[in-house]
Amino acid sequence: MRHPILVAALAGGTFVLAGCMGNSNDADVARAMKSVNAVDESNLSDIMLTVGSPAEAVRYFKRSSDENPDRIDLRRGLAKSLVRAGRPADAVQVWTAVTKMEGATLDDQVGLADAQIRANEWDAAQATLNAIPPTHETFERYKLEAMVADSKKQWKKADSFYEIAAGLTTKPGPVYNNWGYSKLTRGDAKGAEKLFLESLTFDKARFTTKNNLVLARASQRKYDLPVIDMSQTERAQLLYTAALSAIKQGDVAIGKGLLQDAVETHPQHFEEAARALAALDANVSKS
Repeated sequence: MRHPILVAALAGGTFVLAGCMGNSNDADVARAMKSVNAVDESNLSDIMLTVGSPAEAVRYFKRSSDENPDRIDLRRGLAKSLVRAGRPADAVQVWTAVTKMEGATLDDQVGLADAQIRANEWDAAQATLNAIPPTHETFERYKLEAMVADSKKQWKKADSFYEIAAGLTTKPGPVYNNWGYSKLTRGDAKGAEKLFLESLTFDKARFTTKNNLVLARASQRKYDLPVIDMSQTERAQLLYTAALSAIKQGDVAIGKGLLQDAVETHPQHFEEAARALAALDANVSKS
């Protein structure tokens, strides 16, 4: 059923446009229609970059940028959609072209560095970031700087960049998580635990951070679960993580108990934990 108000509004819009056309020359009309099309195109581009499927977005931006080779916004859209589609090497090529186009910005160089990191081109990413003036202080830039410093094991630099990045965003949860993981790989489990807890104050639902927190605590032989928000399923999975960590560190009896808790806690059948428990029992019976 049509809504009469909506129909009236549309009809009114048509009448106004017709009135304008009656008082304008063809060039004015062409410019007006081009503006309308540009707005529609911009909205479509935003949709493609956010809710559209990655593959569909790549096709859309590839076709559109081929038809409009001078449109830097469409090239940017293609580069971003290639990253979303898991094709970082292709994104590197497009971002490289974008940085050489008229209207290119320093953020385009940051986009290139991001694609280079995803493509495992760490040295190239460092060179790209080094070419960006230090006055360009953005969250994305410092997040990438921290990751590159991590890859080079330049821990002081990494810590400094992570701290700056966290201060440049209203949602620093993922930054603190990455920083914590960096600390964990260095062997600083206590420092990692603190950062994972900090991350969860900004994003209580992120399971990856919860799991990392349990790993950091288990590295210190603290196998009890932290006091954080978790569902029953998450609790079972975190008990499983703690159990495997305990067994790996030689605390087999504790690990077995945690596995039993994981199996009993899970609201459904917990295949992985049950299998690990059975394997552990089989090993004990053979020895």
